[in-house]
Amino acid sequence: MASSDARTPARRDITFTSGSERCAGWLYRTDRDEPAPCVVMAHGLAGVKEMRLDAYAERFAMAGYHVVVFDYRHFGASAGTPRQLLDIRRQHEDWAAAVRFTRSLPEVDSGRIALWGSSLSGGHVLAVAAKLRAAAVMAQVPHVDGLASTLALGPRQSLRLAGHGVLDAARALLHRSPHYVPASGPPGSLALMTAPEAQGYLALVPPGLAFDQRVAARFALRVGLYSPRKALRRLEIPALVQVGSSDRTTPPLAAIKAARRNPNVTLTIHETGHFEPYTGELFETFVGEQTAFLDGVFV
Repeated sequence: MASSDARTPARRDITFTSGSERCAGWLYRTDRDEPAPCVVMAHGLAGVKEMRLDAYAERFAMAGYHVVVFDYRHFGASAGTPRQLLDIRRQHEDWAAAVRFTRSLPEVDSGRIALWGSSLSGGHVLAVAAKLRAAAVMAQVPHVDGLASTLALGPRQSLRLAGHGVLDAARALLHRSPHYVPASGPPGSLALMTAPEAQGYLALVPPGLAFDQRVAARFALRVGLYSPRKALRRLEIPALVQVGSSDRTTPPLAAIKAARRNPNVTLTIHETGHFEPYTGELFETFVGEQTAFLDGVFV
């Protein structure tokens, strides 16, 4: 569905309500007169939309698709206190609210909505796609197996994070402010992502953006129990799953096994780690596959 105009697509700020709070985002409008399909996007662990989601969204809009990009409650430009609270249930609710908002837009074909997620949100889109009646789903280096991700940290790091998670959970019960840990850090440091590749996380932050990479530590108690691989196996809509064979943040084997058991899934495996697909040649490869997948579903 190639666009006839290579100009940068028009973008405007949007807001919608999730629960009782405001989510902030962007709407990219493609140059089409009739209602068009739309891609709904959000980032992974503690990420915000400015961390290269604009690059993907521009490419989708140039290819003939509207795009809605949003920040979860408690993160980025969205409302929600306490800040930096990563709650899987709440983020699923944010996806539902984003899709409701998208379906209300007159320029969007409400029956042709694709979900796009990466890393943790790659797991989210697999988990919520059926419930939200999505037409297609794209999961880039997705989190699909909580146990595998926890084991990749190693026992010492997992126990350290669990201790901080218990402290934060206790503070929540006492209605006190959260106890935070960093989302990423060098090997051996106290952070949720400490593989050598984790330095690529902060490299996605654009110059001048005041980025808060803290996460309320209680998330460490829940991530090991979050495994959307069963949802991946059961998907009855077209899905694109892109994994990195060298990914040490979301180990690829579980995603590969689950994807190969579902005939509705297109699986691509690339020699890459977790963060390389956001930039450079691998960005071109991944976004090119994603655009071709959308064309195959919607054209």
